[in-house]
Amino acid sequence: MYTPASLGYDRAITVWSPDGRLFQVEYAMEAVKRGWTAVGVRSPEGVVLAVEKRRVSRLVESIEKIQKIDDHIGLAFAGLSSDARILIDRARVYAQINRLLYDEPIPVEILAKRICDIKQMYTQHGGLRPFGVAFLIAGVDANGPKLVGTEPGGIYISYYAHAIGSGAQQAIELLEKEYDYNIKLEDAIVLSLRALSRGMKEKLSSENVEVALVDTKTKIFRKLTKNQLLKYVELAGGRV
Repeated sequence: MYTPASLGYDRAITVWSPDGRLFQVEYAMEAVKRGWTAVGVRSPEGVVLAVEKRRVSRLVESIEKIQKIDDHIGLAFAGLSSDARILIDRARVYAQINRLLYDEPIPVEILAKRICDIKQMYTQHGGLRPFGVAFLIAGVDANGPKLVGTEPGGIYISYYAHAIGSGAQQAIELLEKEYDYNIKLEDAIVLSLRALSRGMKEKLSSENVEVALVDTKTKIFRKLTKNQLLKYVELAGGRV
């Protein structure tokens, strides 16, 4: 008899394994673990995102792993860039809809929930596959600085500090040891770079990392220029 079990539990998103697992979602998480490392650190003064930049080819100008969503909010991702692009476009639309409807910037957690609603929907319909990408969403809203992580299954969690991608485990180990709830924003930049360097194959330098931040004073999400990045790389023990 031809049964769903004969297909194998890992072949269809709508087929549960006997122990209550959806293997396609777990495989999507594996895609995230193979992505470039990204680190987020929250401070009472703002939020920092730091990502690894690998040189895929000398002919490739750049691959943007940090994206601005609205003036006050941005994100870093690990996993499939094509999946990230679709969700980033949707996030920007949600941010603008919120401004048009309520005349205020979208709260960070609400944006994360909207994105995760899409991700979760793709875990329960036949003929679809989960999004193989995870986000670290950083922003400052009416509730202060926020760092929210999303996973392929549609889960979102608020963090003080977190890491995703291939070097996430090593980065998280350092963050757990050295994170301080009252950390200054500049110290958060240095800590994020130190954590990032733990999971990188190459030595930390201003050429292979990218950093962005949003502070509570301006509430503007911005990337650090290469000149601004130099001193933080040096403080983190990297090569300038």
